[in-house]
Amino acid sequence: MSSAVSNQARPAEAGPARQPVPGPASTGTGTSGAGASGPGPGGRGPATDYSGYPLVGSKHPWRWVGTAAVALGVAAVAWSLATNPRWEWGVVAQWFTAQSVVNGLLETLKLTAISGILGFVLGFILALMRLSASPLLVSVSWTFSWIFRSTPLLVQMLLWYNLGYLYEKISLGIPFTDVRFFEVQTTTLISQFAAAVLGLTLNQAAYSAEIIRGGILSVDQGQLEAAAALGIPAWRRSTRIVLPQAMRAILPTAFNEIIGLVKGTSIVYVLAYSELFYTVQVIYNRTQQVLPLLLVATLWYVVITSVLSVFQYYIERHYSKGAVRTLPLTPLQKARKFFATHAVAPSRARSPR
Repeated sequence: MSSAVSNQARPAEAGPARQPVPGPASTGTGTSGAGASGPGPGGRGPATDYSGYPLVGSKHPWRWVGTAAVALGVAAVAWSLATNPRWEWGVVAQWFTAQSVVNGLLETLKLTAISGILGFVLGFILALMRLSASPLLVSVSWTFSWIFRSTPLLVQMLLWYNLGYLYEKISLGIPFTDVRFFEVQTTTLISQFAAAVLGLTLNQAAYSAEIIRGGILSVDQGQLEAAAALGIPAWRRSTRIVLPQAMRAILPTAFNEIIGLVKGTSIVYVLAYSELFYTVQVIYNRTQQVLPLLLVATLWYVVITSVLSVFQYYIERHYSKGAVRTLPLTPLQKARKFFATHAVAPSRARSPR
């Protein structure tokens, strides 16, 4: 009897049953499905159905103002280039692929390739000397960089070309003795091309040494200590741990130096060497078409630096592995993403409310 009374009293003690709390969808109009259903699990209110909501993009009025101003500036420059007859684009097209100009372009590329490779190889050696524990090696490396970074490239070029005034002969033998294995006249050995390569290489090596040294120092020394603790040989620590990480810091500045070297080859005109700029000078001195021929040289320099910039982008992207979670998109991938996004957006905007 007591158990029956206690069982009958339990519903009264439980209190009133909870009523479902209307969710945001219950106040809206035209909702159905999940928005009009009962309470969800755990006694929560019904989930709001956002499928019928239109997508509204964020507004950027000042961005449009800036875009319009820049577009007007670009249009004004393009209009001037197209309508001003003094640019003489016909003459530019005539000389752009002329055989003499192409030969000068090839000489510029040859000077850039030889001086760039030799300059960075020598710069790498100088950087290692600067980081060594030998005071003599450190002093020689520092003095080399100090001298060649303190003097103009034009002065260096003329100095090497006139080296015959200081030394009539260049010989190879045993120092401080009369034994000679090789001997040649300086004026014969130091030609226009040799003086140009020598000046560009040594000047590039001085800057490359500092670039490479800075990249090596940017690597955390704790990684070297950890690799040494694991018993990894010093050569493998340098080639497999230090240099791959240092390349991320070296590459941007190194490519800037290479691009500067392409334009720096124009200084070789003082040696009367037939590179691109000297060839253009010879042509416009004969034809008196100064501006169109300067445009020819300018356009070729732009083409070369643009190609180098493309190589720089993909090489930097390769060495960014490990530093970023996902590799940056290539220009082609960015274009595909842009068109895919803008192709889907209008269909979403026309979705029923």
